[in-house]
Amino acid sequence: MPTEVILPKVDMDMETGQISRWYAKEGDSVSKGQLLFEIETDKAAMEVDAPASGILRDVKAGEGAVVPVGQCVAWIYAEGETYAAPASQPDVVEIAVSSAPLDAAIASPVAAVAEVLPVAAAAVADGVRATPLARRIARESGIDLTSVAGSGPKGRIQRRDVEANVPQARPAAAQPAVTVPVQAKTGDAPLHAVWLRQGNDATLAPLVLIHGFGSDLNSWRPMLAGTTLDSPILAIDLPGHGESPRDIPADIDAIAALVERTIAAHHAGPVVVAAHSFGAAIAAKVAARGNLDIRALTLIAPAGLGPEINGAFLQGFVRARAEASLVAWMKLLVQDESLLTKSFVKATLAQSQDEGLRAAQTLVADRFFADGTQVFDIRRNLAGLAMPVRVIVGAADRIIPAAHAAGLPGEIAVHVFAGTGHMPQLEQREKVVRILREISRSAG
Repeated sequence: MPTEVILPKVDMDMETGQISRWYAKEGDSVSKGQLLFEIETDKAAMEVDAPASGILRDVKAGEGAVVPVGQCVAWIYAEGETYAAPASQPDVVEIAVSSAPLDAAIASPVAAVAEVLPVAAAAVADGVRATPLARRIARESGIDLTSVAGSGPKGRIQRRDVEANVPQARPAAAQPAVTVPVQAKTGDAPLHAVWLRQGNDATLAPLVLIHGFGSDLNSWRPMLAGTTLDSPILAIDLPGHGESPRDIPADIDAIAALVERTIAAHHAGPVVVAAHSFGAAIAAKVAARGNLDIRALTLIAPAGLGPEINGAFLQGFVRARAEASLVAWMKLLVQDESLLTKSFVKATLAQSQDEGLRAAQTLVADRFFADGTQVFDIRRNLAGLAMPVRVIVGAADRIIPAAHAAGLPGEIAVHVFAGTGHMPQLEQREKVVRILREISRSAG
């Protein structure tokens, strides 16, 4: 029997949510827990996981659609399960909001599938068709919606339409107010960065995420999916990774300087930083430089605490081009191989086909992990920090020995998770998110 995919309730007073992005399309094979789509409300953005494994079918609500809580937006058919396409699958059409109670749609999601999706009343207020989120951003940015052209269905104004009209002010919902507008400085950012979360608590400093070797900023999305982190979240692509430039600086301090400039270009106030593996070493260097107001630091499976590293993994990973060979190396990252979902493998495989990207990462491996050795040290950097620092490691890490975390200054909290490999942010997702939530709130 196919599994419903419904629009969940992500805050107490939520009645509708806008689907801002699908990460899978009609007919795609998805795995349970895989990132499926993203919704937005007036308060937050939230990523929704697939409730089951199978084939995504009958996607009823496209990007930009405003959907009542509890309504079915798609179905997932098990592999081999018989599927009969409906006679017609009309696009979602906007209509006036029904007077019927929302509870009826929630109580009967199957019946609701065949109905057109209602739009929040605020969407057509004042003669202007706009999403609630677009209205709030426009209001807080001082933008007259009558002057904005909408790109959504029937000309509805969406968030991106409003943001395109505020070149000298960052979207108000993206993060707490800062003294320097984001868009006024982002041209100074040398690295690619994306706000993954808008945040719903203006008192919290943004959380900056830095990925590890061979990855990119999208690797944080599985950790964030379905979480309740309240901080705005900015993720950065390191040089030679993701969409950042592929020129590799000569030393780790030069990379730290690029990361520092990128953070400063997006946010002028205090931040909290969390980073993984090679990125954690970069984060420690950034913190030690003292040029940013970093209130707390979380390092996950950090490099730079000892000389040993699995050099065979580094070389094998950057050389692998076929799925079978790539997966063989990826299995060393985790203890639970079920975490290597089809989407995870597919995304990593796609990167392996980019010869320029892999050439840049080969240079990173040769330069900073020569002969299977970490040629940099962050212990002195950590010892000199006055901010709260937490280190998270997996006891069964097969890339960087967990023993490297021993002997750190007593004021640094070290969390060692049994039965966990090099990816605690995936293998112990809920616990890592809880740590990040605690340290973000304590940092203010």
